[in-house]
Amino acid sequence: MNHLYCRLAITNLKNNRRFYLPYILMGMVSVTMFYSMRAIQGNDGLKSMRGAGMLGYVLTLGVVVVGICAFIFMFYTNSFVMKRRKKELGVYNILGMEKKHIAKVLAWEAVILYTVSIVGGLVVGIVFNKLLTMFLYKLTGLSEQIAFYVSGWGCLQTAELFGVIYILMLLYNFMQVKLANPIALLHGSNVGEREPKAKWISALSGIACIAAGYYLAITTKDIINAVNMFFVAVLLVIGGTYELFMTVSIVFLKLLKRNKRYYYKTSHFISVSGMLYRMKRNAVGLANICVLSTMVLVMVSTTVCLYAGVEDFLNREHKKEVNLIIYFDNVPDEVTRNYVIEQLETTAKRQDRTLTDMSEYIEVVHTTHNKGNVVDIYDNDDPTYDYTEMGLLYAMTKEDYEKCTGQELGEISSGSVVVAASNGFEWDTIDIFGQEYQVAGQTDYPDLGLDLMDYMTGTVVIYAIVADDSELDSIRGEALSEYYIEMEVDGTRVEKMAYISELREKVGDWLDYNACIITSKTEERDSYMEMNGGFLFLGLFLGSMFLMITMLIIYYKQISEGYEDRERFAIMTKVGIDRSKVKATINSQVRTVFFMPITVAVIHLIAAFPMLTRIMIIFGLSNNELFIQCLIGTVAIFGVIYFIVFKLTSAGYYKLVYQ
Repeated sequence: MNHLYCRLAITNLKNNRRFYLPYILMGMVSVTMFYSMRAIQGNDGLKSMRGAGMLGYVLTLGVVVVGICAFIFMFYTNSFVMKRRKKELGVYNILGMEKKHIAKVLAWEAVILYTVSIVGGLVVGIVFNKLLTMFLYKLTGLSEQIAFYVSGWGCLQTAELFGVIYILMLLYNFMQVKLANPIALLHGSNVGEREPKAKWISALSGIACIAAGYYLAITTKDIINAVNMFFVAVLLVIGGTYELFMTVSIVFLKLLKRNKRYYYKTSHFISVSGMLYRMKRNAVGLANICVLSTMVLVMVSTTVCLYAGVEDFLNREHKKEVNLIIYFDNVPDEVTRNYVIEQLETTAKRQDRTLTDMSEYIEVVHTTHNKGNVVDIYDNDDPTYDYTEMGLLYAMTKEDYEKCTGQELGEISSGSVVVAASNGFEWDTIDIFGQEYQVAGQTDYPDLGLDLMDYMTGTVVIYAIVADDSELDSIRGEALSEYYIEMEVDGTRVEKMAYISELREKVGDWLDYNACIITSKTEERDSYMEMNGGFLFLGLFLGSMFLMITMLIIYYKQISEGYEDRERFAIMTKVGIDRSKVKATINSQVRTVFFMPITVAVIHLIAAFPMLTRIMIIFGLSNNELFIQCLIGTVAIFGVIYFIVFKLTSAGYYKLVYQ
């Protein structure tokens, strides 16, 4: 008897191959992606390499996201397939098969689908795993040898995860059959075709959700709020998107229907009625496509921009190859500064290196509470202090400012300062920690790196330029002074790293173990390539998965609509409506409905741009022009792929409708 159920299952899969081939393909792709991510994450060789910590975090995130997405969208695909299978299962029931026999057929189908998906997906994953690992290494700048590697744990965990998914889907299918009567199963593919009602409250709430999400994205100015509000805005826009397609679109169509002068024209009548006929179910699919398209656009564009912007960030934050910050509990005098420079040059000679383009200056930095022209030390425990009034005060001497900027300042007398502020300064005096200074003038804000504080709070960041070291020491108070040295060094990457390594070993001996931070552009480039390359790999990987899921949803949507529109098309031609006019109207409707999701997705992306630019600053990218170029490029490529999918799936739709 079991052989009979198995043969029936195989026959059913063959007869419904139009639905099951994409379903199997989706299962294999999900298996391949999960195994590949898990195998790369568990590679012992990767764990011992440079950058393993950041890459491990990125890959772990990828494993979790791929697993969750596979679970959600396998269920989603299964619901499409079962929708079309209900009539067939109803026929079995009427012909005498009990529900337990139908359940056995479904069980055999699940076993066959699981086996094909797991075996096919693992084979593809194992074969292409090395290629994916090589691609990851290329993006992150790693150059280690990659051996062919099969992850036993990866295979086991993949089989376990998808075993759970297929069992849960089978249980869901059992419940669908058990709870439905034969007549309901026979008409299962037609359920939900009643014309939906206009829900004004839901429509208005959907519009309000999207407007609120857009408002947060556009008006949030600082990084702290941007990070905090990002997911709130995302949830609002996602909820509003579903309402937009499910209720707002229906309300709009109902309004068109009430307009008799518009509605009672053949082309308008067919178009509006056709879209209303089953809009609720269409709307869910369209909203899913829109949300997935937005996710792909945001994920790919941001990760591509981060990767492309590595050099831009390095050139902004590390203008020269070697950077030292030495912390003193006083303002170091000229003798100390000359001694440090002499040691740097001596170390370079021992390494047979040449130092060029050296610059140095001293800053004193305070986290402050800025209110008008009054600058106080920021106190986290003071309840009257608002974090939005937090700022930074940089103090440096006139001589160092002129060396850093190349700009000549006039004389600065004792008790006076020249102010350079990020957003202007309007007062003639400034109160710094209880001492009033005359503002001798204002000058250009020096470009000495990216001031995240300015973006995080939106408040002023002030440079107070004083006459000499004694004035600087007065402002310093209990803070440390920071002695910056920047220089170029010749040599290969290995030679530069050797010089940096010796500096780190010797600097404590020179300065009696004063705190010192030594960075190099080469090291920072490696670090950012590892991080941003890992994010780009994850973005492209997940973007590809979401794109394939989107294509699958579009395919099932087109095929399902094709079966349903075929009957309506036949009825309309039988009642005397011109065939060419009906065909033109349906074609127009298909194009409108198909391109609606990507249009809304692009609008979402444009609205999210201000908030995304703020969040990108956390990762060191402040080049909005580059970000815009990446967004435009991503939208253009995605648009081309989307159009190709439209042409391919529409061909199947038209074949069903007009055959």
